Formats: sequence, C-alpha cells, structure tokens
Amino acid sequence: MTSTLTVLRAGPGVTVQDGGRPGWLEYGVSRGGAADRLALAEGAALLGQDADLAAIEMGGMGGEFQADSDLRIALTGAPMRASIDGTAVAWNASHLLPAGTRLAIGAARSGTYGYLHVGGGFQAQEILGARSAHLAAGIGSLLAEGDGLETGLDSGRTTGLGLAADDRFEGGTVRVVASLQTALFPQNELERFEQTVFQRGARGNRMGVPVESDGEGFRPEGARTVVSEVITPGDIQVTGDGTPYVLLAECQTTGGYPRIGTVLPCDLPVLAQAAAGAALQFRFIALEEAVALEQAEAERRERLRSLCLPLIRDPRTMPNLLSYQLISGAIAGEDDVLEEMR
Repeated sequence: MTSTLTVLRAGPGVTVQDGGRPGWLEYGVSRGGAADRLALAEGAALLGQDADLAAIEMGGMGGEFQADSDLRIALTGAPMRASIDGTAVAWNASHLLPAGTRLAIGAARSGTYGYLHVGGGFQAQEILGARSAHLAAGIGSLLAEGDGLETGLDSGRTTGLGLAADDRFEGGTVRVVASLQTALFPQNELERFEQTVFQRGARGNRMGVPVESDGEGFRPEGARTVVSEVITPGDIQVTGDGTPYVLLAECQTTGGYPRIGTVLPCDLPVLAQAAAGAALQFRFIALEEAVALEQAEAERRERLRSLCLPLIRDPRTMPNLLSYQLISGAIAGEDDVLEEMR
C-alpha cells in the first residue's frame, strides 16, 4: 500500500536523505546522504525493510506531518519529543500513524539529527542514482509546509518494535587512523591531539564540524607543500589557525588543508550527532584494527532486525484493555500481537 505524507510544518533543516550517491567524485559531487547512516539502518530494521530507502532527516528540529492513509513509521537518530494526535510515542521505535492523525516532532533532546522513516520509503525524485537532497551540490531542497511526499509500496504489517537506546548522541571518544599528512605533524603534536578534550563548535553543518579547545592550534611542518587532492567524510583537516575540522556527508570533493587523521566510518555518527559544545576526543589506532572494527560493525548492522523487541505499553493508554486475556497472554486470533503492544 502506498500513501502521501503531507508536511504541515518543518524545522529549518528538514530534508529527504538516503545512503547517498557514491561514484560521482570526479564530477565534483560528494556522496552526501544521511549524516547518520546508522540511523537509516535502525529505521530499516524496525520496519523490516531495506536500509537504502529514503527517510526524512531532521536537523535539530522536526515538524508536523499527516498521512492520507494508515502508514507505518519509525523514529530513529537523535531523540526528539514525538506525539500522534497529542499522545506521546516512543523514540527508536516503530508505530502506526493512522490516516488523518497528526505526527508532531519537536526539538532534539540530545544529538543533532533525527529521522522519520515510513514503510516503503519516500519516493522523492531520483537524481544521479539517489533520492537524497545534497544542498551543497544544488540537488533537492529543504522540505517546507505543504510539501507532499509519496511513499513506496509497503508490504509489511509489523509495528510496535523498539531498539535499545544508543549512546552516540553525547560526544565521546572516536577512533582515527593516520592520513596522508599525519607524518607532517611532530610526534608531540600528535600526542597533544590525542590528549586534548575538544568541544564540537557551533558552526558545524552537514559539510563538517570544527572541534575546538582552549589550547593552541595544531601546527604541521611543511604544510605549504600540501596540494589540493581528494578528500572524503571522516578526514580531519587542520585549518590555517590550527583548528581541526572533521568532514561529514556533504563535504567538498577536494581540499588542500593538511589532514591529521581520518575518523573510522563506524565512529562518524558520533561526530555527526554531537551537539554544539559536546566533548570529543580522538584516539589513533592501527589500520588493521580499524578494518576489523569496520567488519564487526557491518555484521552488527546486519543483525539489527534480530535486536528489535516489542515495546511495553502502559495499560492506562490501552482503550481495549479488557479485550485481553492478561493471565495467559492470549488475545483474539485476528489481532496483530506486535501492533497491539506498540
């Protein structure tokens, strides 16, 4: 079944995002896609569908939405206050959004990017093999009041599932490997880099985030010999004033600032989700360890669906409570058990 989701109100950073469009670097278009790709995998697991389907990304603030027919939804990423017709619903969980009801999503309580997924994904226009908006490249646009988003065919039925809360929304330690210019930084500078507790700067966006500290900037030797070359998300460029700047999903494709290291892809969600002022530290690891960690994370994401568990409902919010046989747990045969437990 397909549906149309209408945007009744949208925050200032609401776009459609999927896994992005790899393969276009030589034409000046970086991959883009969701700032937190783990959140895409979590939404897919909660709805039992493919992780490449497009979702709505909400930067800092959500909005209000209404569907013209019953719609399965999931909410992942930075936790935000959410309700359906005034009744609060759980984050990091899947729900039924009945036709005509209003889904309201407020500001992020921690982290930065929240995600609204629907059964079948959003069928935004496909450009260069993806449906995601890439504002820096002039592809797509911010969502606004009155926009209608078509959904794909949804053959699933299950809702009322949740995933355990993740701790990637408060900053923390992220792992890095040596980059092409790491050797330009003296060993004492690299040690100071690892020992420094940074704060995520306020000027960050989908292109990247500065990390700031009270100490001196970081100075490489021979920085003037660095030529402009290909850069990718996770690279940590050190700008002219010595401030490290971590590149994210919508970064440019080339750059000439020296790179002190590169964040592991599996740790990038921590950088992307860090709110302004969040504490961050970096730790260098060997390339072999990084490869093993990436493999382990890929395997964990494949298992996410098996980690989804039925939500526990508050009996006071169940209008049909008396229809349940609460001693044995038996219910009417036509009931969808997981749907009734949402």
